[in-house]
Order: sequence, then C-alpha cells, then structure tokens
Amino acid sequence: MNRNSGNVNRIILLTTLLVFQIAAAEVRLKDIARLEGSGGSSIVGYGLVIGLNGTGDRYRSPYTEQSMANMLDRFGITVNPNQIQPRNVAAVMITADMNPYMRKGSKFDIVASSIGDATSLAGGTLLPTPLSDLSGIVRATGQGSISVGGFNIQAGRVAMRKNYTTVGRIPNGATALAGADSTTLSQGTLRFNLQDPDFTTAQRAAEALNAQFGDSTAIALDAASIVVTPPAEYAGNHRVEFIAVAEALTLDADSPARVVINERTGTIVVGENVRLRPAAVTHGSISIAIRSAPVISQPGPFSQGSTVAVPLDQISIDESRTPVVALPEGTSVGDVAKALNSLGVAPADLIAIFQALKEAGALQAELVVL
Repeated sequence: MNRNSGNVNRIILLTTLLVFQIAAAEVRLKDIARLEGSGGSSIVGYGLVIGLNGTGDRYRSPYTEQSMANMLDRFGITVNPNQIQPRNVAAVMITADMNPYMRKGSKFDIVASSIGDATSLAGGTLLPTPLSDLSGIVRATGQGSISVGGFNIQAGRVAMRKNYTTVGRIPNGATALAGADSTTLSQGTLRFNLQDPDFTTAQRAAEALNAQFGDSTAIALDAASIVVTPPAEYAGNHRVEFIAVAEALTLDADSPARVVINERTGTIVVGENVRLRPAAVTHGSISIAIRSAPVISQPGPFSQGSTVAVPLDQISIDESRTPVVALPEGTSVGDVAKALNSLGVAPADLIAIFQALKEAGALQAELVVL
C-alpha cells in the first residue's frame, strides 16, 4: 500500500467516525445518576502471598521477613527475622470496593498488589487477611489463589513477559463480616447525583420524576443533585419499589458541545451539538525528499588515479497547493464532517484545523485534547 492510499483510508475512517451520529435517545435515570449513599466504600489490607516459585521478595523487603516471623510466632514457632530468606513469599496490599448493600457472608473480588521486590505473584495463595475501611473497622477477610493473567519468565539475560505479574486478582476472594454503612433506605428524602453534572439534564430528571409520581416529588437543587420525596404510598417497606420505578424512568440527557482530540492516535470525536460558524480554510504542506545515488568516477588515461564511487545527492521539493475552501455554518455533525473532509486532508492535519478553527472563534464547542 502506498502512502496516498493509506491517507485515503484514514480519511474514510475519520469521515465515518464524524458522520456517525446516534439519534437522540432517552436513557434510564440509573444510567446517568447514582443514588446518594449507594456508592461502594474502599477497603484495604496488608497480607502475605505464599507458594511462589522463587519469585517472591528478596533483599529489599525487610517487612516481609518481619511479617513472616510474626505469623510463625502465632503458631508457636519463634525465629529470627534476620535468618528468614522469603524467596517464595511476597508482601502485598489488598484493595477492593465494598458495596454498601452487602451483608455478612457476601463474596466479592479483591486485588493483590506487590509492595516489595517480587517479580511475579503467579501461582501464589493469599493468606487470610483482614480488610478494613478508612476508619479502621474490619469489614471483610480475604484469601485465595491469585490469578495474574500473564507470565514473567527469565533465563539468564533472556526474559519474556506478558502483562503485569506483580498484580493479581482473586475472584470472590473476600468475605464480608458486616455490611458497610448505608442509610439510604431509612432517610425521609432521597438524592440522585448526576455522574456528569448538567443543569438541563437535572431539570429533565426532576420533570420525569414529577410526571410519574406527582408535581411535588422531585426538585433539582443544582447541576448535579435532584432531591426526591417519595409519596406516602411508597413509605416503609415500599421504599425499594419506589427506587426501582424511579431508576427505570427515561429522559433525554443533554450534553455540552465538545470535540475530543487524541493527538497520539489521530482520533477525533465530535459531539452531537457541535456547530461551525462561517470560516475560510486553506491547507498546504511541503514535502522534501533527499536521494543519494552513487556515481562511478574513472581516472584519466595513464594516470595514477583509481576508480571510486562518488555519492550524488538530489533534493526534490513538492509543495501541494490547496485552494481556499469556504466552510458554511454547520448545523449538525454531518455538516461539520462534510465541510472539513472537503479539504481532503489526513486526520493529523484535521487536528490542526480544529485547533485553528477554535482560535478563530469559528468552532462553537469545547476543544478537549487528550
């Protein structure tokens, strides 16, 4: 494939991304908002992973030796920490998010991350580890076999690695000892918090709730919060029924006009509400090619010279000429795509054009560069 065909393919792909526009569709309230108090709480713990095949902590992890000595002391075995060489043991930190509605005995996943100089946690088993919240209350215990989903093999100076082997996951490795604090269902009023705060969306959510349950049910306090007072018929044990019905309500969520650009990958995503003011754009580039070809130089007759190869450099300059293209005022994503792609430029150049349009005040949208 030549260079021109590659640019054409990229332009076609970008055109597809720009023109692809999903019609405004209603979304459920539970997909754009979260009930206050229903978020998970972070829990953390310190533990030991055993059973490693010589890939555990070695010389720069004195806390592993101390932890092993403390563990053995609980079983009536007294050893000197300085005499322990834990090649098959690694110290790890355990992290997880605990749902507030979990009850005693509930299982959930945990993540083990090495904090020492271990090279791999593959094949290891986490010893029973207490997991506490930020206030220090033990909420769960964790243990089980670690799954790393990769490998790290070294033989002399040759090494092969797939993914990160010093971080692993233990499916259903934690058992809840007590549920997290949650007073959502016992409160007189409920509060829905939008994941992407927006005044228009908050007002539409309040209107949808009032249309379903009555005019005095919901009030949008600001761009993120909607306070809801359940009707009398949903009091007591019917609170869960009210939340289920409220979360299933649909509305047309609004979004700001935004153009997101990833310069590393050449990706451009244009939001639905992006508009263009009239502007004139021209784009041109200069291509410089330097070629070096050997030229054989022969010595003169009866001379003492020798045949040599002399490099001959040739420089060619190709300046592409693009006419000035007038961009009309765009009223949709499709109009913006057609106007910009009429220039016939590559995605990397379109990024520069978007940035220039923003500086000129012709792009009526927020420009986000990743």
